[in-house]
Amino acid sequence: MSTTTAVAPLTTADAEALVTAAREAAEAAGVAVSVTVLDAGGHLLAFRRDDRAVLISGETSTRKAYTALQLNAPTADLVDAVQPGGLFHTLPTALDRPLLFIAGGVPVRREGRLIGAIGLGGGAPEQDHDFATAAVEVLV
Repeated sequence: MSTTTAVAPLTTADAEALVTAAREAAEAAGVAVSVTVLDAGGHLLAFRRDDRAVLISGETSTRKAYTALQLNAPTADLVDAVQPGGLFHTLPTALDRPLLFIAGGVPVRREGRLIGAIGLGGGAPEQDHDFATAAVEVLV
C-alpha cells in the first residue's frame, strides 16, 4: 500500500512573496517587468505590472507561467523543443490555450511536487528567467 503525503498548496502569501522577490530582482537590474503567479490548477493568484513595463509584458508573463505549469518545466528549457523538428514543434498552435515558449516561466515546487508557476515578462528572456528563478528560491 502506498501512502501519499499531502503537500501544502501555493498560498496567496506565497504568491505575494514570489511577486516581491521577482520585482526586487528586476529592479536591481533596472528592468521594468510584469509578474504572474498561478496555482497548480492554472488559476491566477497574483499579478503585478510595473507602470513602466511594456503593456504586452502582462500577457507574456501569464502565458509563460501557464506554459511552465502545463509542461512542469522552465520555459527556457523548452525553446528548442518547438523549433522545426523538435519534440513539441506543433504544440504552440495545437491547443486552445496559448502557450509561450520564451524563457521567463518557471514551475514552483514544494517538496518536489508541482504547486504552481511564475512567469515574468518585460526584460530580455534570459533576464526574465533569472528573475523568476530568483523568486522561486525564496520559497525553498
